[in-house]
Amino acid sequence: MKSLRVLLFTMSLLLITAVGLPGLSLYASAEPVSEKTYQIGTDVTFPPFEYQDASGNLVGIDMDLLEAIAKDQNFKYEVKPLGFNAAVQALESNQVDGVIAGMSITDERKQKFDFSEPYFDSGVVMAVRKDEESVKSYEDLRGKKVAVKTGTEGYTFAESISSKYGFTIVPFDDSAQMYEDVKTKNSIACFDDYPVLAYGAKQNNGLKVVNEDQRELGGTYGFAVSKGKSPELMEKFNAGLANLRANGEYDRILDKYIGANAEVAAQQGRMELIIKSLPALLEGLGKTLLYTIISLFFACIVGLIFGFMKVGRNKWLRGLATVFVDVFRGIPLIVLAFFIYFGIPQAFDFTMPLFLGAVLTLTLNAGAYMTEIIRGGIQSIDHGQMEAARSLGVPYRKAMLKIIIPQAIRIMIPSFINQFVITLKDTSILSVIGLVELTQSGKIVIARTFASFDIWLTVALMYLIVITILTKVANSMERKISRG
Repeated sequence: MKSLRVLLFTMSLLLITAVGLPGLSLYASAEPVSEKTYQIGTDVTFPPFEYQDASGNLVGIDMDLLEAIAKDQNFKYEVKPLGFNAAVQALESNQVDGVIAGMSITDERKQKFDFSEPYFDSGVVMAVRKDEESVKSYEDLRGKKVAVKTGTEGYTFAESISSKYGFTIVPFDDSAQMYEDVKTKNSIACFDDYPVLAYGAKQNNGLKVVNEDQRELGGTYGFAVSKGKSPELMEKFNAGLANLRANGEYDRILDKYIGANAEVAAQQGRMELIIKSLPALLEGLGKTLLYTIISLFFACIVGLIFGFMKVGRNKWLRGLATVFVDVFRGIPLIVLAFFIYFGIPQAFDFTMPLFLGAVLTLTLNAGAYMTEIIRGGIQSIDHGQMEAARSLGVPYRKAMLKIIIPQAIRIMIPSFINQFVITLKDTSILSVIGLVELTQSGKIVIARTFASFDIWLTVALMYLIVITILTKVANSMERKISRG
């Protein structure tokens, strides 16, 4: 019991520290020059428009344009790197004021969003492995698989010709995954916006563009805000964009990333790449542990409440606890995350902090399992012990606290350890709502380096080391409690 109290005390301190930590989410901001701070959603794996450099800064055409426009128009902003799909959903649910993420202006999107004047004219091209020689035209795709990124012009174009040329579409959420599918020969080719594929090929991502001079007509990119909202932000963006075009800054930004003299990343050795990537990955690991500990702290409280309700004598409370467990064990974690972070704020028109959305999701999910762990532990104790205590005049609550629960804790410890490990790994799923933890940090690094094998191996080893250490510590604690 002493070890258990030490554990709870430590978790409490971590919780207090975490709540007070500023900047739990990765963002970049302009200099504060006005009272209003606009929240801007963006992608994190879409070079050369937005990506994270080796120093951890968000850079790219979109990021430089936004910074220059904010400086020109004197407004303050914070960038939320959510990923494209999450950024669009955040805009729909009013979690952000605007989105700049290489977002094509389409008639369908105009029904939900207001767009700025176009700031880039794109086009769709096809790419294959650098050593692939069998694909020269769309006819060569027949009977094969083609990778695309959801929500892009490349996806729309591939879908429009897939039946004509007889190929199967394989959708991915980010460009790096799409490229890897082609490099590993699971798909024969991919479709994406011309500047993105051309930039990647120049940075040695292992692909080459097919028929570069015959790219398909694509859409234009625009800055988006929710329909009828933030007109002042849209006015500032358009005015700033016009000024950048007039003074030549717009052209300088484009030339920096996709011009003839655009910088090409220096080739790095395997160990050099891993060492330079470690700071970002360790920061992601720290957030993974932080969210896990905080969520399990609250999940234990929730589990205790509903666990006692399930073993109590009140049938209404037992029924309520059963519903809680069935609901939050039955809903997949990714669906629960979307519902809590995007669905609820949209329905009730308020903004939910990412920190709260992530912790609430993990707490409810883990709390349901904790409830069953506690119920099972208590009910595993021989009923005769409670009957003996009651026959000796010991009150029900005192008998539960002094006799049943101490024995149940010893039985529950292995399950608690297992739930800790599960929740630690479940944090990776929350990257879908923009949480930059260890897995998402790996994706961001890969988007810049295109080194999937090295980075995913490093991430896997980091998870393995941490989980092994935690398991050993927890097993030692279990032995001490059992002897006590």
